[in-house]
Amino acid sequence: MDQEPPLLRLRVFDLNCWAIRYFSKVRAERIQLIGDFLSDGHYDIILLQEIWSEKDYICLKKKLCNLYPASHLFKSGVIGSGLCVFSRFPILDTFQYRFSLNGYPYMIQHGDWFCGKSVGLVSLRISGVLCNVYVTHLHAEYCREKDSYLPHRVLQAWELAQFINHTSKGADMLILGGDLNMHPMDVGLRLLLGWTGLRDSFVETESFEGSENGCTLLPNNCFTNSKELEPFPHGIRIDYILYKGLSNFTMKCVKLRTTVGTAPGKAIPFSDHEAVMATLHVEQQAQSTPNELNPELVNIMNEAQTEVMVGLHSAMHQRFSTGRMSILGMLLLLLQVFMGVVSLLWPQTEGAFPKLSYYLLGFVAFTVLLVAGLCHIFHIIEVRVLQESQEQMRLGTQALQDRLGST
Repeated sequence: MDQEPPLLRLRVFDLNCWAIRYFSKVRAERIQLIGDFLSDGHYDIILLQEIWSEKDYICLKKKLCNLYPASHLFKSGVIGSGLCVFSRFPILDTFQYRFSLNGYPYMIQHGDWFCGKSVGLVSLRISGVLCNVYVTHLHAEYCREKDSYLPHRVLQAWELAQFINHTSKGADMLILGGDLNMHPMDVGLRLLLGWTGLRDSFVETESFEGSENGCTLLPNNCFTNSKELEPFPHGIRIDYILYKGLSNFTMKCVKLRTTVGTAPGKAIPFSDHEAVMATLHVEQQAQSTPNELNPELVNIMNEAQTEVMVGLHSAMHQRFSTGRMSILGMLLLLLQVFMGVVSLLWPQTEGAFPKLSYYLLGFVAFTVLLVAGLCHIFHIIEVRVLQESQEQMRLGTQALQDRLGST
């Protein structure tokens, strides 16, 4: 007996395109390859990250406008969020939330702070079913052994989970795609899945085809840094498609694929990341299924709070250090003023302060005060944001324990 067709079948494509203007290798050619591949029309929803140039977005939009008439580029930060969505279905509404913390402005070599990492939301009406689609890109992990950005990434995972919970109350189903920069067992991902109830398409899929363990950053990719992946000979999985059915709708992943190696018929891959492609089936039930409480979530919340506490202690130390440097700069500037006043009141002492030394001291004093003062202000903000997130997690853990105790 043939199985009845699902109410809806959605094909979702997700890719971090690594399209940093002036820095990414063969960027323009790869954008063309991605556009040509997607123009075959095999997908319903396309979620892209690291489309930093609006010119690249317009190029893709021109190629895909016939098949995907609805699209949106989320703009944020100095150079943009890099997030965009293409859809076969009309976009009803859009919204963007920029994460409260996203690295450090003085870590210019990493650049995450300038990108305005965010989560973008588009609401779609698909055959009468309201679908919230989220696309995001979290802070990168540059060194797993000494990951100074881990507290920021855990905080971003918490804010992402909170954003999804608070914006999905009227939706029938949820889809989240993006480069989460978290391994499957990292506390941030476990927190996101546990707090939202989202399901990992790789774990839940009925059929998988692609790289070993679904890895999306492979050492044999010509654009990846193989030295960074030496501890992971098979690669790492940091790009995800997550989903969840709400009210009386259920969702399941029937097929998941990842790209492996070069683009079809080409000598180069689409990106330094592999694409993730999921086929989701949506069914409607007579009654809604109640959400089950997971006792393990309490431990996950406590673990996340510990990571935030580590970041908070570090931020408080940096706040103290930059505060002392600001005071030093202020003292140097006051010394400069004193020297100037003495020269004006007693002209005969003018030769005691060589002009070159006078100007050099003034430049050093102003630079120290400016840089240290700005960093001090940043770390004051960082401390308060981490304190607020820690308090949110504490209240959430307490409410979860109360609910578990009453069942």
